[in-house]
Amino acid sequence: MNKKESRLRRTRKTRLKILELGAKRLVVYKSNTNIYAQIIDETGSKVLASASTLAKDINASIKNGGNVEAAKLVGKQIAEKALASGIKEIAFDRSGFKYHGRVKALADSARENGLVF
Repeated sequence: MNKKESRLRRTRKTRLKILELGAKRLVVYKSNTNIYAQIIDETGSKVLASASTLAKDINASIKNGGNVEAAKLVGKQIAEKALASGIKEIAFDRSGFKYHGRVKALADSARENGLVF
């Protein structure tokens, strides 16, 4: 099993558990150059809020979208959008990525700005 297959296996396990809980989920995806976050409803069919380093307001204030500082900004923005939509409690779906570095920075920033998970 290679690195990508292992990550996708972890992703499936996590998403099945979140589906059992019936909670909205904060999904994080990272590439080498950017990081993306979406809040998806319980059924998994509708995106309720989204933020990424490609958004104009974040992209203008950062030099590089693939670092921890950019992830903190995305976490702050997704928390603000979620609270504006009336969403406070979510389940964190890290898409099989390690809870380290950019993923951890995004999660910590979202928690500091009012999300509970």
